[in-house]
Amino acid sequence: MSKALLVELYTEELPPKALRKLGEAFASGIAAGLKQRGVLERDGHTVFATPRRLAVLFDAVLDKGLDQPVEQKLMPMDVVRKPNGPAALEKKLAAMGRGHMAALFPDGRDGSDAFVIKQEGKAEFVYLQTIAKGQTLDRALEESLNESIDRLPIPKVMTYQLPDGVTTVKFVRPAHGLVALHGDKVIKVNTLGLTAGRTTHGHRFLGNANIELQSATDYEAALQDSGKVVAGFDKRRALIETQLQAQAKALNASLGDYSVLLDEVTALVEWPVVYTASFDEAFLEVPQECLILTMRTNQKYFPLFDSAGKLTHRFLIVSNMQVTDPVHII
Repeated sequence: MSKALLVELYTEELPPKALRKLGEAFASGIAAGLKQRGVLERDGHTVFATPRRLAVLFDAVLDKGLDQPVEQKLMPMDVVRKPNGPAALEKKLAAMGRGHMAALFPDGRDGSDAFVIKQEGKAEFVYLQTIAKGQTLDRALEESLNESIDRLPIPKVMTYQLPDGVTTVKFVRPAHGLVALHGDKVIKVNTLGLTAGRTTHGHRFLGNANIELQSATDYEAALQDSGKVVAGFDKRRALIETQLQAQAKALNASLGDYSVLLDEVTALVEWPVVYTASFDEAFLEVPQECLILTMRTNQKYFPLFDSAGKLTHRFLIVSNMQVTDPVHII
């Protein structure tokens, strides 16, 4: 039966400059594996990536792949016609667990198994046509998940020890949780020493520590409502940009070129809130290029400019904390 499929890998803080690519690669790698194994009913998925998670929600995934016709090349017909050809054919078939088929060559069949002779250039080749049973979702997902993790564009791999004190695994950051839900059913896949369940985790300070998901499609709303986490990278980016523009407008200021910094800051927060801060105006005597560089590169602040393009003493910060009185953050 076709249902939505959610996969989430919960980790320690991921490298911000690589987060968007990691999220996209995680999702596309699993999608490719599921499609290859015949359980992805149709293309269509949503990517989620926050500082502490990579996740993907597929629209329609089967619980078992469809049976697929398979043709396996055996040998040239010229070889079969030789005196020892039948024996060679039987040996080849026996290695495939179908030795009895040799007595049925060339026109006999056994259930779905049959011989096919194809012309390839100037030679003819014998193929065995069979039906490959569709993979179950648990096996297809575990293989696809591990393949995707192995192929992630990780800037630098960490090696860390699992709680058993013996096993070590490699990943970009230590992973602490795994969710795999097909509709409302947990798919018990394993990776990085983790076994999948239905528990995700909210914001470190603002949200519920543990959130039990009832179904795959609950993920985004449950994280936002109970976890205080905006899971979608693009959604979080748009939310930050809206707040930045609104506060800059309220101060009659502009933001200049901030797209690169916006991407990086989006990868640093799960519940973004923009606050206005300032520094002593005396520091405006320093060449503004120096101030802008260190504010954007080192401190991840958004400098503000007046109508003439001159740097002002005010700037905007993107916090991961929503508080009633942000004076201590500012």
